[in-house]
Amino acid sequence: MKIVVSGGGTGGHIYPALALIRTIQAKHPNTEFLYIGTEKGLESKLVTRENIPFQSIQITGIKRSISLENIKTFIRFFKGVKDCKRLLKSFKPDVVIGTGGYVCGPVVYAAAKQKIPTIIHEQNSIPGLTNKFLSRYVNKVATCFDSAGEFFPKEKVVLTGNPRASEVIGEQNKDILQSLGLSANKKTVLIVGGSRGARPINEAVIKSLAEFAEKPYQIVYVTGEVHFNEVEKEVSLVGKPENIVVAPFIHNMPDLLRGVDLVISRAGATTLAEITALGLPSILIPSPYVTNNHQEKNASALTEKGAATMLLENNLTGPQLIKSIDEILLNDEKIMKMKKAAKGMGIPDASDRLFKVMQDVIEY
Repeated sequence: MKIVVSGGGTGGHIYPALALIRTIQAKHPNTEFLYIGTEKGLESKLVTRENIPFQSIQITGIKRSISLENIKTFIRFFKGVKDCKRLLKSFKPDVVIGTGGYVCGPVVYAAAKQKIPTIIHEQNSIPGLTNKFLSRYVNKVATCFDSAGEFFPKEKVVLTGNPRASEVIGEQNKDILQSLGLSANKKTVLIVGGSRGARPINEAVIKSLAEFAEKPYQIVYVTGEVHFNEVEKEVSLVGKPENIVVAPFIHNMPDLLRGVDLVISRAGATTLAEITALGLPSILIPSPYVTNNHQEKNASALTEKGAATMLLENNLTGPQLIKSIDEILLNDEKIMKMKKAAKGMGIPDASDRLFKVMQDVIEY
C-alpha cells in the first residue's frame, strides 16, 4: 500500500500523523509513505528526522479578518493544488490522509479531484476551517470526540481516536520517578504547560511551592525552557523540597505519564488522547488563545464524563490549584472514579482503527 500523509502548523497535527505512520510501519513494513508539508513548518524538521520521504509545497493559512493577504492565499492554494497533483501522479498513492493544518487543503483537495480515496483526521472537538472545507470532498472524516461529528456530514464520520494514544500504552513504570530523585511509593502530580510553558500556570505553581513542600504527594513540574530558571530559583528559596522536581523538558514523556497519578495541563487534543488512553485523572487549564476556544470544548468533553476537572485561566490561583489537587489526590474513591471515567473515554487502538478506515475507503 502507498499512503500520502499531510499535516502541519502545530505539533497537534504532526505528532498524530507520525504516530500513525510508525504504527503502520511496524505492522505492515512494506507500506510506502510520502509526507507533504511546508518547508517552513515544524513538519519539515520532525518528519525528515524520522527518515520519512518528504515533499514541500508553498501555502499559507486564511486570515479570519478581511485581508488582501487572503487573495495571495487563494492564489497559493490553486498553485499548491497543481503541485500536489503532480506529486500524486508521480507517487500513485492508494489513499491520502490529512491530519490538520492549512497545508492539508491543497493536498487532500487535489487527491479528491483525482478520485484518490481521501480521509481527514480531526483531533479537536471543534474543527478548523481547513477540515470543514475538506469534509465536502473526502470519503471519510475520522474524529477523536463524539461532539466533533456534528460539524461534518453524518454519513462520513467515524470515531477513531488519536493515534498518539497508541504510543503511550504500556506497563506502569515507577523507575522514572526514582531517576528524577522522587519516591516510587508516593502519589505523584505532573504539571505541564506545553513545550513553551504557560505563564499563568507558572505563576500559580510558584505561589504554591511552600505549601506543596508540606504535602504527602510529590510534584513534577515541566516548566518549558522559558520559565525554567525562574521556577528553579523559587524552588531554591523554599529549600529545594524533596517532593518537588522541576525540569524544562521531559524527552520520554510517555514513560513519565505511565508513572504519575494526576496530570495538570492545557487541553490540547494530543495530551487528552494520551491521558485518556492511560486512564489518568486530570485538572485541565484550557488555553484561551486558541481558535474557536476549542481547548475549553475539549476539556468539557472530559469533565462531563467525570474524567477531569477544569480550571479556567482567569480563575487560576495558587490556593485554587492546591484545593483542586487535594480534592482528587487525597480522596481515593474520587481518584478511582476519575480513572475509570478517563479509561472509558480512551481509544488506545486509534492507529489500528484509522488504518482500517484507510483499507475500507480503498476497497470501496
